This record gives sequence, structure tokens and C-alpha cells, in this order.
Amino acid sequence: MIKTNLLKRNLLFISNPLRFSFINKKFRNKPFRLLDIGAGNHSPQKIKMLFPNCEYHGLDKTKDYNYDKEDFLLMKEFYELDLVELNFDIIPDDFFDVIVMSHIIEHLINGELVIEYLIPKLKKGGLFYLEYPCFRSTMLPSMPGCLNFFDDPTHVRIYSLREIYNLFLSKGIFPIKGGTRRNFIRIFLIPFLIPLRIIKHGHLLGPDFWDLFGFAEYVIAQKR
Repeated sequence: MIKTNLLKRNLLFISNPLRFSFINKKFRNKPFRLLDIGAGNHSPQKIKMLFPNCEYHGLDKTKDYNYDKEDFLLMKEFYELDLVELNFDIIPDDFFDVIVMSHIIEHLINGELVIEYLIPKLKKGGLFYLEYPCFRSTMLPSMPGCLNFFDDPTHVRIYSLREIYNLFLSKGIFPIKGGTRRNFIRIFLIPFLIPLRIIKHGHLLGPDFWDLFGFAEYVIAQKR
């Protein structure tokens, strides 16, 4: 069991190195409060496995996006909210050590306002992680699972690194790291993933090539 959990932990760090490594560098085994914007796909289970001392708070538009009973048991709070409505009064201010918002804003026409309204929820010194498809993704080949921005019909807006930097700076949030998301371990593993995807799905999946082609940009910013 211990070896199995260790393997799962290592695989999670490989699959999401930026999103998890910056948290690990800051907190490691220390207690901290996390607000995960778009907590589906069993994110509570993944994050609590990596950071058992994390007080996990999730936010999503619905409880039906790949959640199960264990996910909700691991959450301190779950906020069922539509981000575009900008009604975040139920979420406490100056409360969270980390806010994670990965591949959410491209689905929001008012993403910059959503970020602006979420910043007060962050403690002084707290960290904001943001990731989204960049303009380059509009020129990539189309592939199942999304490799071209327009593969996903729910994508409604293309954001830029400069736009996000200026937004954070205007709100007293200092970008400490950002750019094109690259994970060289994932790139190295592509030749091994290709036959596995074909056997399991019958075709390749776009996200396996995100790091190779520079599909996404990210920003890690800290509240002053």
C-alpha cells in the first residue's frame, strides 16, 4: 500500500509539476488553506494525497463534474457557484494561502473580473496559480481532448500573459514566475504514451502534447 501511494504521488507530480511543485516549495508538510477553482476530476483526492495537511476548499459550477463521495469528504467546504455571476460573498476574505485556477478562464468571457473578485480571498503573502491556453494554441493541429484552442466549443476567450501580468500588478499581486508551460519529463514520455493511448482510446489525446507544443501559459503570483 505504501509503495502504491508513493507511486501515485510521484505520477501526480509528473503530470502537474508547476501546479504542485510551487505549493510543495512553499508549504511542503505545513498546514495551509487552498481554494481550488474548478475542483472536478477528483482534484480533492489528488491534492490531499500530495498535501495531507492541506485544508481543501473547492469551487465549481456544479457537483456533477467527475466528483464522488470521497471527494466531498475530503473538502472542508464546497462552493457551488457560477463564476461569471461574480457573487463570491460566501467565500471569506483574507483567508486562503493558495488559490489555484487551472484551465478555467478560457471558459469565461469576464475572466479578468473573476480574478479581480477572487484576489481579496487571498491572504497577504498568499499565492495565486493561473494556467490557460495561449494564443499559440489557436495555430496547433486539432486533436481529440483539445490541442487546438477551438477544439473545445466551450472556450470563449483567449487571454495573454501581458494582460494577466498587468491585472495582477494593478491589484497588488506580484508575478514571481510565468511563461509557457513546459514539462520535459512529460515530453520525454510521449513515445511511451502513444501506444498506450491507441490501445486504450483508439487515438492520441491532445493534452499529451501540450508541453511539447507550448499549448498553455501560466502565472504564479504573490499578494503583497
